[in-house]
Amino acid sequence: MICWHKPGSQAVKKAQHDQHRVHVASGGNGVVRVLTGSALTEADGETDVGNFGIFEAAGEAEVRAFVEADPFTIAGIVDSVEIVRLPDRFKAHRIQPLSS
Repeated sequence: MICWHKPGSQAVKKAQHDQHRVHVASGGNGVVRVLTGSALTEADGETDVGNFGIFEAAGEAEVRAFVEADPFTIAGIVDSVEIVRLPDRFKAHRIQPLSS
């Protein structure tokens, strides 16, 4: 999943960051299993422009539910979301998950 944030939303993102981390750690209360994720930045490596995540989920509907319940989305900073399926051969077992 790639999530792009609205320009100029850094202050709102900062205010919601702790709640976002709780959401990620819980997998949205178990809706998905978060394998990994991070902020996406401008070329300066500092200015946030979005975030990405790799999940285990029953399907796209669960990923969308996770995104819709994210405090970043609820706060209105999300501009767009792209959900891309990884191949079944993806070796998820090599990643220490962020949620259970």
